[in-house]
Amino acid sequence: MTQRIDASTLKRWLSDGRELAVLDAREEGEFGTGHLFWAVPCPLSRAELRARALLPRRDVRVCVTDGGEGGLAERLAAYLESIGCTDVSVLEGGVPAWKAAGYVVFSGVNVPSKAFGEWVEHHYGTPSVDPAELKAMVDRGEDVVILDSRPMDEFRRMSIPGGINVPGGELVYRIGEFVRGPGTTVVVNCAGRTRSILGAQSLRSAGLPNRVFALRNGTMGWELAGLACAHGETRTYPPGTPAGAAEALARARRFAEGAGVRTLTRAGLEALRRDQSRSLYLLDVRSPEEFAAGHLLGSQSAPGGQLVQATDRWVAVRNARIVLVDDTGVRARMTGGWLRQMGAGYEVYVLEDGLAGRLEEGPGVTECPEAAAVKVPALSAPELAARLADGAAQVIELSRSIDFRAGHIPGALWGVRTRLAALAPRLAADRPVVLAAPEEALARLAVAEVQGLVRAPVRILAGGTRAWQAAGLPLQADRTDPPDEACIDFYLRAYDRNSGVEEAMRAYLSWEVDLVHEVERDGDARFGVPAA
Repeated sequence: MTQRIDASTLKRWLSDGRELAVLDAREEGEFGTGHLFWAVPCPLSRAELRARALLPRRDVRVCVTDGGEGGLAERLAAYLESIGCTDVSVLEGGVPAWKAAGYVVFSGVNVPSKAFGEWVEHHYGTPSVDPAELKAMVDRGEDVVILDSRPMDEFRRMSIPGGINVPGGELVYRIGEFVRGPGTTVVVNCAGRTRSILGAQSLRSAGLPNRVFALRNGTMGWELAGLACAHGETRTYPPGTPAGAAEALARARRFAEGAGVRTLTRAGLEALRRDQSRSLYLLDVRSPEEFAAGHLLGSQSAPGGQLVQATDRWVAVRNARIVLVDDTGVRARMTGGWLRQMGAGYEVYVLEDGLAGRLEEGPGVTECPEAAAVKVPALSAPELAARLADGAAQVIELSRSIDFRAGHIPGALWGVRTRLAALAPRLAADRPVVLAAPEEALARLAVAEVQGLVRAPVRILAGGTRAWQAAGLPLQADRTDPPDEACIDFYLRAYDRNSGVEEAMRAYLSWEVDLVHEVERDGDARFGVPAA
């Protein structure tokens, strides 16, 4: 039977130096309303697709929590035990009990990473420039380059006019492509603050001689200043190894060594893999495209800038070992140097020969035996399109709410797996129900739940919604479906909202700035280079 612990016990565990994962069973949008600082979202709807990667060692100590609703944490704990986890506890009373004990509750997502970004600005004195100053510099024709440190999809949605997309993990590696000499001023931006600060400070800590600034408050600050963002831009860095890779490596090596990042070879990696006393994450910090072209078997794609910005997407265990992989060592060293300072006790290595020998191609496959065991008829994308045209099928789509808004199978209903009962009144009894999801595995996992709601047969879309898009079939977009209040699966950013956008931007930026003080009050993070 799963043990139950109180808030004071968990508080002690957070500072005892042993490995610990705190998993929150709620959906991300619910999680974002209030959670523990070191908690990592592992929503029940995706537990089979997420838990194994988050917990690479099954006997690691795990505490599961929720919002005090009753049942969610227990259900996740039971699932973890079913896959072999042997040291699972449930926080009695969840987040409300934590708060009642006098401990700090944090709103938002990726909080450790965002708080760390604020600490970096304070600790290193990272200079920033406000939007009006940057606009004046550009208008005067000054030698200035604007580098956007977000992934391309975010950059395409909105960007600073004239900006170039160089995700944060690439900045030190590729900066030589964009500065014409020491007189070029570099301004790094993101949507808000974290990736602007970390990107600018990466260049400064690596020893770039140029003036480097973070754009204060990013694209949000730009718009709040009454300036217009660009949309649909795709300017980015040239592909391949940059000409300045050797100089970048020398800079990255100094930074990483100062932070206590270690190196190892494949033989050393195999030794770590055999050591079952510690959790081990093997993360490839190159771009997703490079990862897909060939990666080390067993590694996960975790682009460096995003790994630092959203560490809890990949790593749940405090005091774990992390091995980083890239081709030249620059991106892995810069990423590792920041991970070492994040206050989670990570032991970080750079794998020197990680791409030597046999490699695996493709985006990587999430292990999910539960989905593989589900036997259900599948329709191809053209078959589903034909049935929909004849009124002979109905679709439930299990994509993220934010993605469903941007484009979904016409006529589909949106839902969250484990919460689909709310759709029952909208389902016809005389037509097959087809489940569609970005990953076919997620649709398979939802079959039993839907079959319990309807008498009609249940099918899945073969290849998922990606197959529908690859077939060139139409998508329907509706920014209001689902409405903001229904997006429990995704923590809406200010610019994702349908109303109160400017107010939400201001509130978000104030929240980020205040994180440093909340972290100090909480006391569970020790940012900076840890003692050897």
